[in-house]
Amino acid sequence: MGSKNKLKRFKENETFSNVYQPNRDDIVNTDYELKGKWRATVFNNNNPIVLELGCGKGEYSVALAKKYPNKNFIGIDIKGARFWRGAKTALEDDVSNVAFLRTQIELITYAFAENEVDEIWITFPDPQIKYKRTKHRMTNIEFLNKYKQVLKPDGVVNLKTDSEFMHGYTLGLLHGSGHEVLYANHNVYKQEGSPEDVTAIQTFYESQYLEQNKPITYIRFKIK
Repeated sequence: MGSKNKLKRFKENETFSNVYQPNRDDIVNTDYELKGKWRATVFNNNNPIVLELGCGKGEYSVALAKKYPNKNFIGIDIKGARFWRGAKTALEDDVSNVAFLRTQIELITYAFAENEVDEIWITFPDPQIKYKRTKHRMTNIEFLNKYKQVLKPDGVVNLKTDSEFMHGYTLGLLHGSGHEVLYANHNVYKQEGSPEDVTAIQTFYESQYLEQNKPITYIRFKIK
């Protein structure tokens, strides 16, 4: 994407009523104004909150929001030029139960209050295969602890990825740490009875992976 196009999208994001772009200081050094108040302030209801972390173009968040009008969805990504597409689609299609937050995933405990979130989706994260990059792996122990803080006690996490490495790493970590694996499958499109939310909704990149016959893996789990 050209820098001109990116600038245009950043400018448009600033006009979108469903996009929130606090700077890092606003979140880290002050009490972020929406923390604990997403339902009341943004969605004007008391419905469950579902986060999509690393939401990319936002297709998953928008598709889930259309499918579940009685839930609130928030796509989170540091790259606003990417989720511009999802935010624009949501406004054009009048999908009022989805919003987008531009921030880093590691700051979610600053952006959301304890027990504020009901469910988390992690869709096609970078597996960070090199050992030096493990601190950025989105299912490592540090990240799981952050998710646990914002999730309700019975909240669930969904991991959907094309990386067998990420799937295996996460399963091993979950079993080793005594977390509860509710469902795991290393090729959801070849398995009968796979959850519909996993196979009925595809991201832009996922459809490309499927064309290349790459298996798509999925884990649903609770953090103990």
